[in-house]
Amino acid sequence: MLKDITIGQYIPRDSVIHKLDPRTKIICLVLYMIGLFLVNNALGYVVVTIFTLGIIYLSHISLITILKGIKPLMIIILLTLGLHVFMTEGEIIWQWGFLKITWQGLRQGLFMALRLIYLVTITSLLTLTTTPIALTDGLEKILRRLFIPIAHELAMMMTIALRFIPTLIEETEKIMKAQMARGADFESGGLLSRAKSLIPLLVPLFLSSFRRADELALAMEARCYRGGKNRTRMTQLMIGYSDYFAFVMLVFFLVVTILSRYG
Repeated sequence: MLKDITIGQYIPRDSVIHKLDPRTKIICLVLYMIGLFLVNNALGYVVVTIFTLGIIYLSHISLITILKGIKPLMIIILLTLGLHVFMTEGEIIWQWGFLKITWQGLRQGLFMALRLIYLVTITSLLTLTTTPIALTDGLEKILRRLFIPIAHELAMMMTIALRFIPTLIEETEKIMKAQMARGADFESGGLLSRAKSLIPLLVPLFLSSFRRADELALAMEARCYRGGKNRTRMTQLMIGYSDYFAFVMLVFFLVVTILSRYG
């Protein structure tokens, strides 16, 4: 299941989404999230679904890869759905003892579950279609436009965090296999016993993370890394016609979601 986490991974493809400027993708991601949180009815979610499927098609990333990224979060999604279904007051459509399902709870739970799925999907697409270096440059440019003095450092920290998610997942898999070879059991028992069996993973995982962080710091220091001051780049970011078209489409999407909510 750990290998199914797609956030932080990059899949090279020759697609329109891959060729977009990283600043365009980051800003469009923010606009998409705003539109997603504005949606509160079935028509709005139909629009979001069509728009999201269109982005996935243009990215040339298979739908199976996207669904794998959602799989590790199914417990959170189902928990969110259950809390809204059973805890929201309204018109009762089913009841057994103190448990009851209301129409308003079912509607709100489905909408919140879809919202989580789309958030994970669009965030995964950002990292799946953007290299870590391009993502760092794009974040830094945007933060500098916002007059944040430590823009380079913030962009570097966020990108390193995203970049090391697949590495930590791979390291966790290795530790689990090593402990299973020594007789550890991570599969049997209930949910609580499985959670307790994962505790021995934390110490070696933390030690490995600290070791990797130290190696990364030494490598950056050996290459005379001194932050963003007076730093030049071989590849300059350029906004093209496709980026302007992407902005227009996202603004159109935002207007449609606003009209679906208040129209």
